[in-house]
Amino acid sequence: MGYTYLKERAPQSTKSTAPSVDVSAIVKGVIDDIRENGDAAVRKYSEKFDKWSPTSYRLSSQDIQAIMAEVPEQTIADIKEVQANVRRFAEAQRKSIQDFEIETQPGVFLGQKNIPIQTVGAYIPGGRYPLLASAHMTILTAKVAGVKRVIGCTPPINGKIPSSTVAAMHLAGADEIYILGGVQAVAAMAIGTETIPKVDFLAGPGNAFVAEAKRQLFGEIGIDLFAGPTEILIVTDETADPFTVATDILSQAEHGPDSPCVILTTSEKVARTAIAYINQILKELPTAALAGVSWEDWGEAIVADTMDEAWQMADEIASEHVQIFTRNPRDALEKMTAYGALFLGERTCVSYGDKCIGTNHVLPTRKAARYTGGLWVGKFLRTITYQEVTSDEASGQLGKLCGRAARAEFFEGHARSGDLRAHLHLKEEFKWIEQGHEGVSEGKEEGCRDCAV
Repeated sequence: MGYTYLKERAPQSTKSTAPSVDVSAIVKGVIDDIRENGDAAVRKYSEKFDKWSPTSYRLSSQDIQAIMAEVPEQTIADIKEVQANVRRFAEAQRKSIQDFEIETQPGVFLGQKNIPIQTVGAYIPGGRYPLLASAHMTILTAKVAGVKRVIGCTPPINGKIPSSTVAAMHLAGADEIYILGGVQAVAAMAIGTETIPKVDFLAGPGNAFVAEAKRQLFGEIGIDLFAGPTEILIVTDETADPFTVATDILSQAEHGPDSPCVILTTSEKVARTAIAYINQILKELPTAALAGVSWEDWGEAIVADTMDEAWQMADEIASEHVQIFTRNPRDALEKMTAYGALFLGERTCVSYGDKCIGTNHVLPTRKAARYTGGLWVGKFLRTITYQEVTSDEASGQLGKLCGRAARAEFFEGHARSGDLRAHLHLKEEFKWIEQGHEGVSEGKEEGCRDCAV
């Protein structure tokens, strides 16, 4: 087994995501302040971090209509088409999740229901770019799941309301829209203030501060994922087009300066040619300032001896996005198990998933694909169970089993709940309690003779 690295991550890449400030402490301070001072603290941090302090952070219906009127007709049409794709896939997911009830034995009924979360907060980032697609992926998916109330927050960009993002949030079905960003938005939704309602669950990506806020608030509310920088892995054999490989690698590298981007191939020629194209494209790419840093610090090109070795390495990498440019792309469905999302064949690209194809782009990073999938309708549902025993005979048999099982764990109280149903005469034997007697009658504390206790 062997791998050859034609390009490795730069040594300093292990430090490049380490912030120069104490993110955890800053986030904790903001959360504590908002917990104590509510709206006043929210306004303080909005002014400090975004220089944004409107009379109300919530947009009225009139505000929304006026903002949408500013959005080009083609952008509105495109938003609607993309959301139709997302809705179609999300509805199929919802239909795949079934409630059921079964009779496990005569008189014993067990069931499962999938109940939507009541209130969800969706954070739509807006730091470097207005991320319209995040509105589709969070707000729309929650509404398809049946969430009654979805609150959306998005920051101003350079002191202005991001009109296209607001349009996407509204068309996705947001019940309330706030122009509010950063930790102050996440904390306000999670904790609740005088004017911003508390949510049960938070969804949506964000910068290091937003991610840390979600981490600190998890447990108090639910969250979708602990998200890190965008990742891409392209797995190829000798049939891949190197220019397509190069173009798609840079499509994800431009997300930020710390996005891991990996070429894994069985063809040294494909890898070397793709690297040459990447270096050439970066000379004219408008986002080269970001994409170039990601490629330089976090980019890798790995040559595997065989496809079996490539599949094994791909699972070890467990990338957020995995593109498959091989002779038989669907082999990956059988060969791979750890990835956020697969993109099969050169007609498919991660950018489709990011922007328009219909699957959700909120996906696991930093090897979290080993234990979880991405955001989907099911994340907004609570799968609960219920049970009913309708016959004395079934309840009696379960009661005997419960008594024995509980006493094996020394849970006497549990055992007596079972005893009571296994031996209904116990109700009559203990009627003395209802008659107002104090203390315990002789022998009563010894349990039930029929249970051999």
